[in-house]
Amino acid sequence: MKRSRRASAGRRARRRAAVSPEALVAAARGARGRAYAPYSLYQVGAAALTPDGAVFVGANVENASYGLSMCAERVAIFQAAAAGHRKVRAVAVVTAGPAPAAPCGACRQVMAEFSVEVVYLATPHGTFRRRSLRHLLPEAFTAADLTKGT
Repeated sequence: MKRSRRASAGRRARRRAAVSPEALVAAARGARGRAYAPYSLYQVGAAALTPDGAVFVGANVENASYGLSMCAERVAIFQAAAAGHRKVRAVAVVTAGPAPAAPCGACRQVMAEFSVEVVYLATPHGTFRRRSLRHLLPEAFTAADLTKGT
């Protein structure tokens, strides 16, 4: 008996939705190796998990005009947005050093825009910790704030 396309797609979506924190961190770790960081030499990788289980990766990309550089977290989230996703459930960030580093303020604000709930901060060697975006960005500015002045 042939399986219907819809049944197969449903099974794939269920499988994709079961992305563990460890798998998300591993995806970010892999992306970190593709960073373009000739100035800071600080490579960062990120992975964004959408509610349907899709994973999008990003690496930091530097530019000699520093303001034109892009953080790995935003690259991953913007890839998800470019693919049509408007929410991101979780983001994993892998940075250099013995302890995980938190995202910059701009990345935190972008995470708020895309409804990120959980951020996994990791080292290249496997150590990671879980943080809520509310912990990292309390009282975030959101679309709801745009209507308060009327």
